[in-house]
Amino acid sequence: MECSECLMTVVVKDSNGVELKDGDSVTLIKDLKVKGSSVVLKRGALIKNIRLTDDPAEIDCRAEKVKGLVLRTEFVRKA
Repeated sequence: MECSECLMTVVVKDSNGVELKDGDSVTLIKDLKVKGSSVVLKRGALIKNIRLTDDPAEIDCRAEKVKGLVLRTEFVRKA
């Protein structure tokens, strides 16, 4: 017997409600300061090859010189 939670898949959506998948590209909709760094990610920056996390409100990615970056999906839209 399988549990119903095991069969549920997490649907990750961007700020416009469009579904995101692993490997998608997203664009930032707001300037974001990176904690622990002096880097500011500018609005309109393209982030390629995102990876989904267990949390539907967060995605894992790389941007410019920042590796291991976790972004909130409320600040991105699908490119």
